[in-house]
Amino acid sequence: MKNRCYNRRLKGYRRYGGRGITVCDSWKKSFQLFLQDMGRCPPGLTLERIDNDGNYEQNNCRWVTLYEQYRNRVNNVFLNYEGTVITQGDFAIRLGVNRRTIWKWRIQGMLEEDMIRRASEIRSVL
Repeated sequence: MKNRCYNRRLKGYRRYGGRGITVCDSWKKSFQLFLQDMGRCPPGLTLERIDNDGNYEQNNCRWVTLYEQYRNRVNNVFLNYEGTVITQGDFAIRLGVNRRTIWKWRIQGMLEEDMIRRASEIRSVL
C-alpha cells in the first residue's frame, strides 16, 4: 500500500501515487493503527479501496477476494445481460464462453443480444 503510493521506482506507482492516491496519516505512520482500524487480513482476502480514486483510509478500504478485486478494476468493460450491467468477464461466465471470445465479438461490433444468441447456438451444437 505504502510502496504503491510513495515509491516512484515501483512499476505500478503511476496508477497509485502517480495519480495522487495517498495513505492516511495514521496508517502511514503506524502499522498498529492500520491493524486497529482494519484488523488482520482474513485468509484469502486482499485490501481494496472502495472508491478507486480515493485514498487508503478506513472509510475507503475493505477486505475482499481476488475475484472481487478483478471485478472492480478501472479498465473493466461492462455489458448488459438481461437488464443487469455486469463485467465482460461475468458476461462470458454466464454465456459459458471464454472471455477472449467476448472480446473478439465486441471488436467485431456484436451487440450483447447477438452474443447471447451466438453463445446459445454454440452450446446447442456441443
